[in-house]
Amino acid sequence: MMRDKRYLYFTVFASGLATLALELSASRLIGPYFGVSSLVWATIIGLILIYLTAGYFIGGRLADRYPEGRVMYGLLAWGAFAAGVVPMVAGFILRPAADAFDQFQLGILFGAFAAVLILFVLPVTLLGTISPFAIRLAIDDPEHSGSVAGRIYAISTLGSFVGTFVPDLFLIPLVGTRATFLIFSMGLLLVALVGLWLTVGFRKMLRYSWMPVALLLLAYFNFQEPLKNTVGQIYERESSYNYIQVVERDGYRYLRLNEGQGIHSMYHPTQLAFGGTWDQFQAAPFFNAPPFAPENVHSMAIIGLAAGTIARQATAVFGPIPIDGYEIDPAIIEVGQEYFDMNEPNLNAIAEDGRWGLEHSNRQYDLIGIDAYRPPYIPWHLTTREFFGEVHDHLTDQGVLAINVGRAPNDRRLIDALVSTMQPVFPSIFVMDVPDSFNSLIYATVQPTSWENLFQNYTHLSQRADVHPLLIDAIQRALVYQKPIEPSGLVFTDDKAPIEWITHSLILKFVLSGGTEGLQ
Repeated sequence: MMRDKRYLYFTVFASGLATLALELSASRLIGPYFGVSSLVWATIIGLILIYLTAGYFIGGRLADRYPEGRVMYGLLAWGAFAAGVVPMVAGFILRPAADAFDQFQLGILFGAFAAVLILFVLPVTLLGTISPFAIRLAIDDPEHSGSVAGRIYAISTLGSFVGTFVPDLFLIPLVGTRATFLIFSMGLLLVALVGLWLTVGFRKMLRYSWMPVALLLLAYFNFQEPLKNTVGQIYERESSYNYIQVVERDGYRYLRLNEGQGIHSMYHPTQLAFGGTWDQFQAAPFFNAPPFAPENVHSMAIIGLAAGTIARQATAVFGPIPIDGYEIDPAIIEVGQEYFDMNEPNLNAIAEDGRWGLEHSNRQYDLIGIDAYRPPYIPWHLTTREFFGEVHDHLTDQGVLAINVGRAPNDRRLIDALVSTMQPVFPSIFVMDVPDSFNSLIYATVQPTSWENLFQNYTHLSQRADVHPLLIDAIQRALVYQKPIEPSGLVFTDDKAPIEWITHSLILKFVLSGGTEGLQ
């Protein structure tokens, strides 16, 4: 038993802090390669809890057999060292996994995912031994064992509370995931070494002194490598929200986030039309009654600005109209300005969640575009009846909503559910499939409109020499690839919006049917 319990309590606090920090950092370590879906999160959290459970059981047994501070601090030292080794070893597994994700090689992906999660067995299990060990060491009088146990768990939980915020809000954006692991590992190792000094003396503590030296050497060689080695990569960065990557090939720049299965923005210095999802947002206002011209569009909002592809195209098509672009990650805005020439004077880039920002805006828009995917997931709070009501309230009398939605080749459940959700709010809804992709655009108008309106506006605009060809191509593509709406009857609300349930099913069905490409 320990006479001075103050350092023991500090040890418990540090252990609780590091445990939660490791759990959150684990998601960021894996995120650039496997995404940040609820499936990934559930797997990480579930396995971490299993490892902690094992640690609690083992720690309790060891504490009864060896109720000595030297044993506890020895376990803590090994747990801290193992935590620091995880990102070093994981890098050798994850870099090949990045290439496998690009090629959708499921066997390699599942193997890499499992291997990385197995790496957390040792550090998390060892850290789990600390709380039961500390309780055993802190008890002097069995009559007060309940209050001692309560105090230990309260201190540990308080440490976990701090560990919830420190990685994502401060360390990872500042120094990166691997360095964050190293900082927590070295800090916890220092706590363990001081504890050993207090319990067994300086000379015996020196037996563990090789650990920080080994970690620093591993970090020196490991940190020289980028997180990914994608062909054409010119930039990478970790923010509070995403792993951000810029790739350049044949003069085109691509913004990729996290696992990189989706292209969030595209840029070429002399080209605007990319034949993709971004182009199709420009066609939205022309469902209004003809004749409707580009100069009739006076304002726009974009939820999911990314690096500004839609805003750049809209400026070319409609002129320098005021555009409010909502992008939750300020780091992406910075990347857009530096690497994608997102510097249009008419663009107001706003680093806020799109729904919150729109709700608190006093402006109305002729066009609202929503392109807020973390492929293949769309944030659930941007799909509900209440949200679409907010969108409707922020549209002018000639306003139109355009939203990018993912699908599988033969599975349109998410599209059909969104149509059902939007129908009580908007009088007219239209769907077109973006060719050569797994994306569809849903258009919804404030006024009753029709495909015939779009066709007549196309005929009129085709005769004008001053209309940007990107707009003509986008309208033509919408007309050619139009699809009938098939409402499913399922309505998403703020109370119940099973978006990820549908998306998980959609992905699984696609993979089992032999799909070989990722959902964009």
